[in-house]
Amino acid sequence: MDTLLSLVAEPAAWAALLTLIAMEVVLGIDNLIFIAILTNRMPEHQRELGRRIGIGLALILRLGLLGSIAFIVSLTTPIFSIFGYDFSWRDLILIAGGLFLVWKATKEIHHRVDPDPGPDLFDRKDIRLGFAAAMGQIVVLDLVFSIDSIITAVGMTEHIPIMVIAVIVAVLAMLMAATPLANFINANPTIVMLALGFLLMIGTALIAEGFGAKVPKGYIYAAMAFSALVESLNMLERRARKKRRSS
Repeated sequence: MDTLLSLVAEPAAWAALLTLIAMEVVLGIDNLIFIAILTNRMPEHQRELGRRIGIGLALILRLGLLGSIAFIVSLTTPIFSIFGYDFSWRDLILIAGGLFLVWKATKEIHHRVDPDPGPDLFDRKDIRLGFAAAMGQIVVLDLVFSIDSIITAVGMTEHIPIMVIAVIVAVLAMLMAATPLANFINANPTIVMLALGFLLMIGTALIAEGFGAKVPKGYIYAAMAFSALVESLNMLERRARKKRRSS
């Protein structure tokens, strides 16, 4: 308690908190897009519950990881080398999560662009996703994004209370944005493809980072923001054209 009270009186602690909250919110966008796309494939009456559970699991995983800082730090310690490159558990987790994300995004894109999908590697009989299957996939990506999020937090501040507050605020923001984002994506087919493109890019970046090629996240989010702006202009243009036709 004394430590928390002493942090309240420090301007540097407030600056660190605000910076970390902003960073955690931005890092949560990846997690949120995946949850939104995945839950939109669930039966409609289960979607809201699926989003809440998925985001709740993200909070539990993040707080659980914060409670084991020593374990988190150890994940960055190299465990073996190949051709002069050192790999840690974090690297392996990022590579595995990135491969899963690329696979998932590619699979979804394939079924959206193929007019007559055949019985191939990507074939599925039912476009709906079961509750248990969705939760399993969300847990996998929640874990990957949570580890990345907490390692980022550890690198920005040494104060656990600041990390906890930042994580809780960021996850609450995710919770409030989840349903509006999912509904917006579901109502606009072109946005779905754009979001899948984001997931493909994020997955590729995770794989690259796992192999030691650091991709500045600012570049990734700048590209996402620019793409979203262009798509917003396309949507406005389509609405204006539709309005002119109807008048």
